[in-house]
Amino acid sequence: MKICVTAQGVDLDAPLDPRFGRCQYFVIVDTETLQYEAIKNPNIDAMGGAGIQSGQIMADRQVKAVVTGNVGPNAFQTLNAAGISVITGASGNVRQVIEQYKKGEFKPTQGPTAMAHGK
Repeated sequence: MKICVTAQGVDLDAPLDPRFGRCQYFVIVDTETLQYEAIKNPNIDAMGGAGIQSGQIMADRQVKAVVTGNVGPNAFQTLNAAGISVITGASGNVRQVIEQYKKGEFKPTQGPTAMAHGK
């Protein structure tokens, strides 16, 4: 299964980035093999719509879950509509978050955990 962890760097030892729409990198990890791909977030400096555009990247990459610190309402709605589980409140580095995910230590978030950008 492919999941995305928002990160401040490009590998499994990178610290989690607590933002979704404006995180520095999306690290997409296969939870079975730990093979991963790091994508520099093209929406980090977007004037608006970063959450929606970032959510679309996740849908295009066919990830099943996003693990982050917080997610705004537009990103949550976009991810939810694509059938992608959203998990917030995570911390540590990407590798630690993947291990916690595999152990079932996270529960999907039921709604946004951050205000819309600029609010």
